[in-house]
Amino acid sequence: MGAADEDALIREYIEENPHHPGPADVRLRRAAVPVWALVNYWRAADGDLERVARDYHLPAEAVQAALAYYRRHEAVIAARIAANAA
Repeated sequence: MGAADEDALIREYIEENPHHPGPADVRLRRAAVPVWALVNYWRAADGDLERVARDYHLPAEAVQAALAYYRRHEAVIAARIAANAA
């Protein structure tokens, strides 16, 4: 998937959380699931994108958008996951 495709997915599926602004707490637009939570579950599911989509009742493209956002903001999302675990 190219950068333009990832940009389109992010624009379609990702939004800033109005209650917690900033890249660490962005969420899926229609489901309001935080990106960091999807990424954390994706890691626990051994990178199985289809499982994450199925278990969260999301289209695979929404999970792809979350992962694309994660790749662009890996340090911030990883820090958010670590803060949640603490």
